[in-house]
Amino acid sequence: MRDCIISNEQNKSNHYLEFDHYIAFDWSQQNVALARLTKKGNLLKVIEWAQSDIKLIKEYLNKLQGTTVLTFEETTNSQWLYVEFKDFVDRIIVCDPYRNHLLLEGPKTDKIDSVKLCQLLKAGFLKEVYHSNDQLYQYRCLLSAYTDLVKAGVRIQNQHSALYRARGLHYKKCDKGEAEHKISQHHLRQFVKNWQLQVIEQYHEDKKLFEGQIEKVVHSHKPINQLTQIPGIGIISAFKIFAIVIEPRRFRNRGCYLSYCGLVLHEKTSGGRSYGKRFPRFNRELKAIYLTAARVAIRSANNPLYEYFEKLIEKGLTPKQANLQLARYIARVSLSIMKSSQKYEPYRWRKDEVTAA
Repeated sequence: MRDCIISNEQNKSNHYLEFDHYIAFDWSQQNVALARLTKKGNLLKVIEWAQSDIKLIKEYLNKLQGTTVLTFEETTNSQWLYVEFKDFVDRIIVCDPYRNHLLLEGPKTDKIDSVKLCQLLKAGFLKEVYHSNDQLYQYRCLLSAYTDLVKAGVRIQNQHSALYRARGLHYKKCDKGEAEHKISQHHLRQFVKNWQLQVIEQYHEDKKLFEGQIEKVVHSHKPINQLTQIPGIGIISAFKIFAIVIEPRRFRNRGCYLSYCGLVLHEKTSGGRSYGKRFPRFNRELKAIYLTAARVAIRSANNPLYEYFEKLIEKGLTPKQANLQLARYIARVSLSIMKSSQKYEPYRWRKDEVTAA
């Protein structure tokens, strides 16, 4: 899930209508197409370069007089483009391509896409994807590599388990001698098994290496370290939360953050009729972290969150509803800690109840 939430302050200080030039480009490895609109909405220029040379765009931007806003769609190289152009324009909007459905209508060329993107920018219909030149943004690189490593490790372990199940065995519970005999009867299956064991061993070594690096980051950065004080949030989870969020103030309020985490539903109504509630597009990683943290926190009766969970049950909530409510509470607390860098308050939920009353 991409980051698609910006702060109120950013909205107010960088409103679309404040700029003299609205520029959009469609970037690819082979070529680049650029379109420009004026403040009045007149299309002044559409350019297509036969080569993707970043210097050509910078030279073009330097010739413009007045304020400029630039947009392009989120891709694998969008962070690099953001860093390259941030000093050449007044504002950059890296937009979410999922929302740009108007680009799918009619004929499609790079020039047409750049013009449509420029028109969406001028009309204020783009949804921004969070990017930053902050050094903390590099944590996402470490998180991405760690996540890919874990996915690959889980996949090879599942394949190793399937190799045994194909012979009616369970590789953790079966008799080792019997298993070796059945598998070694086929030399190709034996070859695959030996290769899988080597990969799994290397995976565990690499995983320890990554987790050691993550632990160093957590202990050296106060806001991340403060997150580990919340019951259910460990070192890895704290690092994941911070690496995904980076800048907590980009969320307008706690409700926006809960929506981004997939912990609230959006109601759909029209003509006085309700069409049910639906989940917004959300970050699945954060949702899994907070729901897991809630389940872990109530395993022990000797912590404030278990007391909060019991309070919710007394109010008539089902265990499932109470667990979701607890996950929302942990999400709100973690956002507050990242914003203020203050220590975790174990019984903060009591203060919130008094304030709500």
